[in-house]
Amino acid sequence: MSQSRFNSVFLVQRLSLLRTLQRMVGNPNTAEDLLQETYLRVSRALAERRVEHIEPFVFQTARNLALDHLRARRVQSRMLVEDVPDEVLHSVAAPATSSEDAAHAEQLLKQLSVSLGQLSERQQRIFILSRLHGATYLEIAEQLKVSPSTVQKELKLIMAICMGVADRLK
Repeated sequence: MSQSRFNSVFLVQRLSLLRTLQRMVGNPNTAEDLLQETYLRVSRALAERRVEHIEPFVFQTARNLALDHLRARRVQSRMLVEDVPDEVLHSVAAPATSSEDAAHAEQLLKQLSVSLGQLSERQQRIFILSRLHGATYLEIAEQLKVSPSTVQKELKLIMAICMGVADRLK
């Protein structure tokens, strides 16, 4: 199947694909992103091999991407809560009530900065993409060309380092 034939099929099926993805992921922006990724993945697949039945192939690719996204989101939400002890979760939002608390917080930030500065460049990017930009494991994995499980393992290690810093300063 040629790229131009795929393009015309994709344009005809675009709205149906988008609705399917929106129902699956529950977010119009994410559905649009997955739709674009579907187009790219199918285009790459067509460059590598012949696809006889393009419409089912496109829908299956979109479905698989949505399922990957949902899995990664579920894992990430579990990791965010399960990896951090309750006392840390509750203390994060606590306001600094004294100069002693402020000094402790400043010392903690300095130590965290030093520890995070010693991470590899890839680990630093994973941390920034995950914690500052809110990227999913799958998004980070694709951007850095690693597996989602690598991203998960690296983040777990990074969080352990951060927890170690916090424990030392108690």
